[in-house]
Amino acid sequence: MRTITMTKRVIKQIIGDKRTLALLLFAPIFVLFLFSTILNSPIVKPNLEAVNLPPALIDSIKSEAKVIVTTDTKDALSRLKNRKFDGLLTFENNTLTVTVEGSDSSINGAVKKAISVAFSEYTKSTIFTNPKLSQAGIKMLENKFVFINGAETMTAFDSVAPMMMGFFIFFFVFLLAGISFLRERISGTLDRLLATPIKRYEIVLGYFLGFGIFVMLQTIIIQLFMTYVLGITIKGSPLLVLLINIILAAGSLSLGTLLSAFAKNEFQLIQFIPIVIVPQILFSGLFSLREAPLWVNVLSKFFPLTYGADALKEVALRGSTFSDIGVDLLALTGYALLFILLNSLALKKYRRL
Repeated sequence: MRTITMTKRVIKQIIGDKRTLALLLFAPIFVLFLFSTILNSPIVKPNLEAVNLPPALIDSIKSEAKVIVTTDTKDALSRLKNRKFDGLLTFENNTLTVTVEGSDSSINGAVKKAISVAFSEYTKSTIFTNPKLSQAGIKMLENKFVFINGAETMTAFDSVAPMMMGFFIFFFVFLLAGISFLRERISGTLDRLLATPIKRYEIVLGYFLGFGIFVMLQTIIIQLFMTYVLGITIKGSPLLVLLINIILAAGSLSLGTLLSAFAKNEFQLIQFIPIVIVPQILFSGLFSLREAPLWVNVLSKFFPLTYGADALKEVALRGSTFSDIGVDLLALTGYALLFILLNSLALKKYRRL
């Protein structure tokens, strides 16, 4: 009987907490819908440019990829480096050379698959008209890949490691800042501070800078571990990667403290993870969004982790410089400042100044 009474009590508590009830019922559906939308949008046909290819080979490739015929190899390489398309095909001395930008393993895989299938069909159609075509020649053609960035041995983890670095920094800083700030409020420390002449923005900046020291240490440790223990290669400046991570952590820190103002306990703070953190994982670039619906690509632009992951990938995998990622850094800084401002406004419900 006491068990039934306790059960009724828990049910009433959950029903009384509308946010908990909504998250229990709708958050899983929301996350599963996002996963379904993104994972069901793979790269079906890569975009390729071709120079000096036999017409029959172009026809074979067109069945597996989108092909544009061009004549200027130099301009095509420039467009490839800027990721305007996925691969450049050249044909010389009976050798098919496939050049890829190389930093995205999903694109590399799509190009390799398309070329493999297309060349197989091309070989079958020409072997009867050219009996002297040797098996050695076929093998050479199949394996002639050139990487501008990355390498043939690049794994899927190598491709997503910079973005994973940014995500873990963002996620753990969010938890650290949110829970710490929440405990300060629950323990009454924040109320005592608000009873003094201190301004709201001074409280927010004080917590921000105080936590920021430990956030910086955490960021450095994670970056050193992934670089020297996991062996992740950073093509660009390690200091620029550190700067990106610190600015990204600053935005996560201010976001964590902001959302903690709307939670009564740690459980309610953790409830924000499915609707604030999980979508950022999906939209940050860990999964290709190129073939996803337009609304997915538009929505991804509203998440700070999107800009952090893009900047990390640019520097770590492509060797980009500060000027190349200026827009991403500006967006991350803007998010951090916005969350700090909203933090100050959120404290109004604790004290009017």
